[in-house]
This record gives sequence, C-alpha cells and structure tokens, in this order.
Amino acid sequence: MSAATSADIVIIGGGVIGLSVARRAAHDGHSVVVCDPEPGRGASWAAAGMLTASAEARWGEGALHQLLVASAASWPDFAAELEDESGSAVGLREDGTLSVAFDADDWRTLSEAVAVQRQFGCQAELLSSRECRQMEPSLSPRVTNGVFYAGDHQVDNRALVQALTVAVQRCGAKLCPSRVRQVRSGRGVVDGVVLEDGSALAAGQVVLAAGCRSNAIEGLPPADVPPVRPVKGQIMRLRSDPERPLLARTVRALVQGRDVYMVPRTGGEVVVGGTVEEAGFDTTVTVGAVSDLLRAATAAVPDIAELEFGEAIARLRPGSPDNGPLLGPATTPGLVVATGHYRHGILLTPVTAAAMSEALAGRAVTGPAAAFSPQRFAGQPAHG
Repeated sequence: MSAATSADIVIIGGGVIGLSVARRAAHDGHSVVVCDPEPGRGASWAAAGMLTASAEARWGEGALHQLLVASAASWPDFAAELEDESGSAVGLREDGTLSVAFDADDWRTLSEAVAVQRQFGCQAELLSSRECRQMEPSLSPRVTNGVFYAGDHQVDNRALVQALTVAVQRCGAKLCPSRVRQVRSGRGVVDGVVLEDGSALAAGQVVLAAGCRSNAIEGLPPADVPPVRPVKGQIMRLRSDPERPLLARTVRALVQGRDVYMVPRTGGEVVVGGTVEEAGFDTTVTVGAVSDLLRAATAAVPDIAELEFGEAIARLRPGSPDNGPLLGPATTPGLVVATGHYRHGILLTPVTAAAMSEALAGRAVTGPAAAFSPQRFAGQPAHG
C-alpha cells in the first residue's frame, strides 16, 4: 500500500470479517485501511465454510439463531456480488447438509437437538438409515438414522478469502501489512492506531476485528476491551478424485459422542474437522485430535480411509461469553467492534458487513444484529 497516514476508517484485522467490513465501507464511500500482516490466514483460512444455521441451532440461543438465519439468507446475493467484483468463484454450494447418528445413544442426542431446532422453525427432515445411504451411498450401514437440513449449505472459505482480498483492493480500500500495536485515543475519543513500527495512522473510526486477539491491542479503553477468548479448532484436508466424489454434500456425524464433519469441495478436497478445545493460544496440531477425528470420520464413511492426506492445521476461533458476536459501536466514540463470531465467522460475514455499514454511518444497528451490541458486556472482565 502507499504510505497512508490517515483514513476515514482503519480496520484492525483482515480475516473474512475485517475484509468484508472493508469492502462494504469502501462501497459506502469511505476511505479504508485494513491492518493485518497476513490477511485471511487466521481462523478464516482453517474454516470448513459451513453455512449451517439450522444444524447449529442450540437451546438458549434463539437470538443467535435469528442472526444466523438472516445471514444465511443473504449469502446467495453476497456471493454473486463478490464473484462479479473479484472475477473468481467462492464455491457456494447449495446441496444441504446431512447429519447422521452412529448408534442409538448418538441418535437420542441428535433427536434432542432436532426438537429444539424445530421449535426455532428449522427445516429438519428425519431419515432412516436406508434413506441416509440413498443420499450418501458411502455412509456406513451402521449409521442408524439421520437428519437432512435442506437450507444448510457451504462455501469454500479459502476461495472466499482470496475473492474478498481482490474485491477490497478493487473498490479502493488499502491493505497495510502490519499489526496494530495500539489503539490511539484522546479526549475520550478513539482517533487512530499505532502500528508495529511505531508509525501512526489517524482515523475517523477504528473497527476492532482482530478475532480472538481483539482484547490484546494496547490502548483500548478498559470499558471496551471485548471479553473474547481463543477456542482452538483442528482441521484436516484430504484429497479424493474430483471425477468420483466421495460425498455429494456436507455430512456431519455423531459417532459414539464424537462430533465430526466432512465437507466436500468441488475440486475433490474433503475438509474434516470438529474439535473445540479450550487451550489458550496454542495452535499445535496434535496426534490425538487428528486420530480421533479420523476414527470418527472413517466409522461414518469408511472410504475416508482411502483418501490422500493433504494437510492438518489448527487455528483459534474468537469465543464470547454467550457464543454470540460483538457487533456495533463501543462505549467510546470512534471505536466500532466486530469480533466474537466463534464458530460462525464465515456464515455471519454478510450480516456483519451490513451491521457495520449502519454503525459506521452513525445509524443504529437494526434487525437481528441489534441484539449483539458489544455494550452488553460492558464492565465484564476480558478473557485472556
């Protein structure tokens, strides 16, 4: 980027959230700088890209479910616009999601989740073992039952990152390959940032979108330090023959209590994951986690064992106390927050960009996003 010293908006963090906010802000006419030494290479790079508003619905998270549904509905238009701007596909597939149970206890757990999901109005079709295997012939005959979520889809997270990076620059926003060391404020107003090298970047507004490290930026007003924490996820990428795809759609399986998901990409890759670990900032890929995931995946889909091993990585999701994101103005003028997306960063990308557009224009955040003001946590201690 050129040596900019000021911008209307500076965004701390260049994952899919920061990039999508930058794109929308630039479209709104703002000058924008995104600060990140490796845009899109954090949690966004490791995600499975599942758009599972229904399968992820949980008791006590009705407001979050409404937000997920609203964002899922925005995805087709969001993807089409982004592909047009960037000139590259984002891999949106509207195949639905099949969740299966391996034994009677697993089916009992899955059935209880479905009961809650139906209370939320989710489309959840109960299937027999035979019906599951008609949809996905590679499933083990030991699978007892399943649930088909017709409205739960997927997008290729890495293609999304690449498309957003291109679109952001084409619409005039700048990428600054530096970490933000400090948020700068004076007279009770946030007015810019200080970069790693000590240089200052003045801004009319600063967006805090640094994922699980959003509370580690120096200079944040104490009342606005977000209570986010790192939640580790380990994920693998396997390779299959693109001419003979192993799976037709995303398959989630519960195997003797172990959650695992298998997400097929159009090019033959199969993404396998499902770990949720409270391990601080550790990003070590462990033999135990990889073994557990592969054991569960091959129990549900035996031919997984025949695929080529491609990659195993670990990244850190930004968890919040109530599993919901923090979206909107902080208590201190000039600071806007977009973090805490936990397992839903990819799914919530369109609705987050829309909410930030409202906040950065000085308007109240409306719709389901209004329930996720960062000010709901004001006064709570930040997590490390």
